[in-house]
Amino acid sequence: MDLDYVLPLRWSDDAGLEELTGYLRRLARHAHVIVVDGSAGELYDRHARRWHGLVTHVRPDGGLRCANGKVAGVATGLRLARADRVVIADDDVRYDERGLLGMCRLLAEADLVRPQNFFDPLPWHARWDTARTLLNRALGTDHPGTLGVRRSFYLRMGGYDGDVLFENLELVRTVRAHGGRVVTAPDLYVRRLPCEVRRFWSQRVRQAYDDLAQPVRMGLFLSVLPALTAALLRRRYGVVAAGAGLAVITAEAGRRRAGGRAVFPAAGSLFAPVWVLERAICSWLALCAALTGGVPYAGRRVRRAAHSTRWLRRHAVSPPGARNPVTLCEPSQNGLTEEWPHRHSATVARSQAIGSPSGVRSSNGPRRSSGPSS
Repeated sequence: MDLDYVLPLRWSDDAGLEELTGYLRRLARHAHVIVVDGSAGELYDRHARRWHGLVTHVRPDGGLRCANGKVAGVATGLRLARADRVVIADDDVRYDERGLLGMCRLLAEADLVRPQNFFDPLPWHARWDTARTLLNRALGTDHPGTLGVRRSFYLRMGGYDGDVLFENLELVRTVRAHGGRVVTAPDLYVRRLPCEVRRFWSQRVRQAYDDLAQPVRMGLFLSVLPALTAALLRRRYGVVAAGAGLAVITAEAGRRRAGGRAVFPAAGSLFAPVWVLERAICSWLALCAALTGGVPYAGRRVRRAAHSTRWLRRHAVSPPGARNPVTLCEPSQNGLTEEWPHRHSATVARSQAIGSPSGVRSSNGPRRSSGPSS
């Protein structure tokens, strides 16, 4: 399979190391895997020992400074990739062979492919979050934790801005702004592991902040709480019940789309009113965060959710001397502190700052590491 797989990660502990190592071992049978690891020194060294000879394991390019460090990880990985078809995936995404083949097939005709994630296993908070997925599927497009890109197109457009919170939407819009073909595949299902409950709660406002990049959607959710309050004060409980029922029906339509009943539980649709209420509350909290300097993310504040498509089209062809996406990610521009970044931006040339791989597996078999892995 002519496919590379880029996995950016930054761990604070190794609770999932055994499971991820098993996944990487299965994955390496089908694709060249590049893990761009921003973990602290001891964790990075442990990963280097465990994954030596299995994957290409490197640190993020130190020359890339972005408010969103995942972008720096993706940019580093795409510079090292050999294949033109590349999967980018978060560390909780779990492809099987069928998913990789589907992505490879779609990338033959597209510059970016957006598949569909589903949670497995399904604890209560994963069912809650599934409601978001189902409503997105019914009303438009869901945003998964993985994308497929054509490396050649990515390099031609010069990467994408890493000073945004909603980096996947930024990449999709940037590809479109440069005339690329984006394919959404609601029937290409890719498993995703649910996060811990504590992390689930910590993501509520941050995910609502993403909606600032979609003003109509944000306005809709901001209107829910005032409308609900007015209905309750007037004791119009039937209106409230009708709104909850409409949310369930809409989510169920998303569940039935493109064979979704095979992977999405019916309980996900029943959680839709709860999720809408959560998003309505968190949207106001996100708006407050936006008015006070941005949302906290990885030890800093990020102001912008994503650029509009119109803005990106205006800047798609930069005049001579214009700054590229890497320059736009310099922390000094946003008053960010000196810290490993948390979302991508890229240039075409491979920087000398990219560290030597701790272990490389080529199509001809394992290669000796270019340096010690400890």
